[in-house]
Parts: sequence; C-alpha cells; structure tokens
Amino acid sequence: MKKSKKYDAVAEVRKIREELSLKYWGHTDLLLKDLKAIRKKYKAEEKALEKH
Repeated sequence: MKKSKKYDAVAEVRKIREELSLKYWGHTDLLLKDLKAIRKKYKAEEKALEKH
C-alpha cells in the first residue's frame, strides 16, 4: 500500500522538464542565451563566495 505524499519531487521534475522542453524546442538560440546568462550569474557568485 502506497502512502500519499505531501510533495512528489519526481513529478515536479517531470513537470519542469516538460515546460522547458516546450520553451526551447526549436529555439536553440534562446537556450544558448539563457545558459550563457546562468553561467555568468553563478560564476560571479562563486567568486563572491571564495572571498569569505
């Protein structure tokens, strides 16, 4: 017997993956632009954390 879950992480990941696939399907330029922005954001945060 399965218990009902308050939060299903696997279902949430599937939902997010589906939304992103619809957003980026056939729009590789948008995907690459967003990835570049994310890399820039987290690279800056890594440098800020290294100083502490």
